[in-house]
Amino acid sequence: MILNEENSLLKATEATGKSFLLVEDEALIRMMLADMLEELGHRVTAEAGSLAEALSLARDAAFDIAILDINLAGSVSVPAAEVIAERGIPFLFASGYSEAGLPRALGDRPMLRKPFQLKELQGAIRALLGAG
Repeated sequence: MILNEENSLLKATEATGKSFLLVEDEALIRMMLADMLEELGHRVTAEAGSLAEALSLARDAAFDIAILDINLAGSVSVPAAEVIAERGIPFLFASGYSEAGLPRALGDRPMLRKPFQLKELQGAIRALLGAG
């Protein structure tokens, strides 16, 4: 793994190789997030750009962690988050909005505020996994 100056504090040996479900309606943001995860040593195994896709993947796809945008082209990702929570899979939200619209049961989930940097993503993943 090649590390650039901006993220030189990241260690290649910290890579845990987790698989991710990405739920993001903006394709460019989803691609950028996938690149960031790969740079951290992870892999994206499933991607969704709509609530319908997210629900299907939340039920059936194999992944270790999910990152969900809250607002999916006017729909909220909460139903998919609830399915993921029922499966016992850790997840976090990534949004430019506040968590005010989340149900109380999901209000304690970690949230990354867009835009975020690689180090913030790494910290959120480590905290989610209890390593940080």
